[in-house]
Amino acid sequence: MSKAFVREDDAAEAPEGAPEPVPLPGRRNYVTPAGYARLRAELKQLVEVERPEVVRTVSWAASNGDRSENGDYIYGKKRLREIDRRVRFLIKRLESAEVVDSAGRESDQVFFGATVRVRSPGGEARSLTIVGADEVDPARGRISWFAPIARALLKARAGDEVTLRSPAGRERLEILDVQYLPID
Repeated sequence: MSKAFVREDDAAEAPEGAPEPVPLPGRRNYVTPAGYARLRAELKQLVEVERPEVVRTVSWAASNGDRSENGDYIYGKKRLREIDRRVRFLIKRLESAEVVDSAGRESDQVFFGATVRVRSPGGEARSLTIVGADEVDPARGRISWFAPIARALLKARAGDEVTLRSPAGRERLEILDVQYLPID
């Protein structure tokens, strides 16, 4: 069947030669040892397990004959492109990674890898851990080192007050405690 008669969502799939998202120019790719290990594990899983599995499926589907209406073949090839794109991205990220192990550091000043307890003007206290861009997890309080709140906290000390500028306006945060714990 001609592609003209089939509605396919081509906008959802990036062209094969499309560049992967990269951090903003001039930014370093800092990462914790645990974050680096997670990236390496994902790369290993993709290369050693998922990709060979999909290649076997595509090979089997191709041997069945007509590829134009063969769902296993069509979607397998699409999945292979996705895997290859992610593998290229992970390789670039790992090559540019600067592993920073700050666990056990003795300082009351906020740097990469710090777990900071802050109190907002409403009295609400929360903990934030400053990590690399590939490790961000807001639900667990992990923020990128170049996020606005992290930039406001960097180089401040326990007991200081910092001003966070956000679209909602300015907010004063009091730094209650700074710790350098192992990040899992």
